[in-house]
Amino acid sequence: MVVTALMLSRIRDLFAAAILCGIYSLLGATAYVVMDAVDVAFTEAAVGAGLSTVLMLGTLALTTDKEIITPREKRLPAILIVLFTGGVLFYGTSDMPHYGDPVAPVHNYVAPRYILKSDNEIGIPNVVTSVLASYRGYDTLGEVFVILTAAVGVISIIGRREGKAKTNKINRMSG
Repeated sequence: MVVTALMLSRIRDLFAAAILCGIYSLLGATAYVVMDAVDVAFTEAAVGAGLSTVLMLGTLALTTDKEIITPREKRLPAILIVLFTGGVLFYGTSDMPHYGDPVAPVHNYVAPRYILKSDNEIGIPNVVTSVLASYRGYDTLGEVFVILTAAVGVISIIGRREGKAKTNKINRMSG
């Protein structure tokens, strides 16, 4: 994943960048499978490697496939924003428990409650389904709305472009 991210940061061809983003998401999904988070891996593969790649390629069909190089003096604010955001993220995650820590709160409070009580509270015997469909139902609904909004946005852009092409063709034929 690190090699793919480095290649992605250096490439200027947007088509290749879109494909590399899909590869990066697929590698992320593989990492989730290795960590026994198959439900998250499935979502990452479907949304990250599948739908996002299709939306990026659809957007590229409407634009050019080459990146416009910005002057160095205009890059500095963007670099500072990225560094600041990265610093805030590192600071925000610095007190998180280590991966697999048996005394982490998630292993002592949240997971046992879901495992022991979800069947009685929700009535769904599969714990993962009960968490995604009920406990995190609004979150899952929000994710669906985000994907739907992105798809509608791309479809509306494609439709607008096709409409302009038809109008231009009609104007050329009549003029």
